[in-house]
Amino acid sequence: MASEKVETIVAGNYLEMEREEGDSKSTKSRLSALFWHGGSVYDACCFSLRLCVMGNNGFTYAVCLFIWNYRTRKEREKVDFRNHVIQWFEVLDGLLGKHWRNVGLLFNCTFLLFGSVIQLIACASNIYYINDNFDKRTWTYIFGACCATTVFIPSFHNYRIWSFLGLMMTTYTSWYLTIASFIHGQVEGVKHSGPTKMVLYFTGATNILYTFGGHAVTVEIMHAMWKPQRFKLIYLTATLYVLTLTLPSASAVYWAFGDMLLNHSNAFSLLPRSGYRDTAVILMLIHQFITFGFACTPLYFVWEKFVGVHDTKSVCKRALARLPVVIPIWFLAIIFPFFGPINSTVGSLLVSFTVYIIPALAHMITFSSPSSRENAVERPPSFLGGWAGVYSMNAFVVGWILVVGFGFGGWASMLNFIQQINTFGLFTKCYQCPRKA
Repeated sequence: MASEKVETIVAGNYLEMEREEGDSKSTKSRLSALFWHGGSVYDACCFSLRLCVMGNNGFTYAVCLFIWNYRTRKEREKVDFRNHVIQWFEVLDGLLGKHWRNVGLLFNCTFLLFGSVIQLIACASNIYYINDNFDKRTWTYIFGACCATTVFIPSFHNYRIWSFLGLMMTTYTSWYLTIASFIHGQVEGVKHSGPTKMVLYFTGATNILYTFGGHAVTVEIMHAMWKPQRFKLIYLTATLYVLTLTLPSASAVYWAFGDMLLNHSNAFSLLPRSGYRDTAVILMLIHQFITFGFACTPLYFVWEKFVGVHDTKSVCKRALARLPVVIPIWFLAIIFPFFGPINSTVGSLLVSFTVYIIPALAHMITFSSPSSRENAVERPPSFLGGWAGVYSMNAFVVGWILVVGFGFGGWASMLNFIQQINTFGLFTKCYQCPRKA
């Protein structure tokens, strides 16, 4: 009974919206509802799968618990969220105050900014292996203009068909890499030495941090769901599926090429060109376009709120207001086109705080008093050890990530990043491009 009451409270305004729009929905195109306006469990699953949200379900659970507490409190105060998207910094503000809000806003926006930069760099890196008539910098100009069209997509609700298609695309690409690597076989003299220096070890570790950091947009995805309290189960399901894609492909490519991957940030560059490879590249380009939109949408929301147009229903007015967000992303992708090293740098300096340290500390502080634990909308499950288990897990991860991820990882990733600048220079035209005969 208690969980049913919580579900009713959390989903409150969504249910009202459905009732209010019931009469008008019959006049809308069913195709529009099918492809454009999504908020179901399946949409959330596709969102999570598309973001490659691997592992760290404990942290996702902590974030979910924050959102439910914040939304429940606001629902009881009769706050209307129909034209307002809840974001992470607002949750921190509502539960912990403005100082936490400011810190969360700084790290989250910076991470999403560079996450969008990475997707744009990846677009240029991938398309080059189909058409090398243009250098990667020129392709960055082109795809920057293409990705700017995401300003016309209002919210995560409207990524329904894109999320589903993106899932199919990443599935194809992952299994292509697996099968193609086994068919290709091991290169002559292949070596699997692993990290031979501390710099390489911690650079790899921070790449894993970046890969595991996809739940930075958990709040916005949950808000897009009709029943956001179901997100934690969907996230777990997505995690298990994503592992079936990432582990086989990564293992197969490393088995075939070994240490060559240290100097080839893009695995497509090592596989022979074929129709299957070109198909995988094209699908990944579309995937990265969609992921650019996923990463940028929360930034759009923040900027809309800053300039005062977030509550307007005019798509064109909101799109025009969003354009300034794309310009610095475009510019940074041209300055730092270091596909690979930039991922580990973002992982160590930004993901460490955005995804791990800030949520863990906030969870510990929010539920430190007996009264706050008593009034929580949901208690931690027994298999996590209850409140004591979650508190211990948070404390351990804060210490571990601070020392290993931010400390040693930041040192290693910055050394690697500076080395790329010294080797290739800023604004390099074609990062890691093979020399033409």
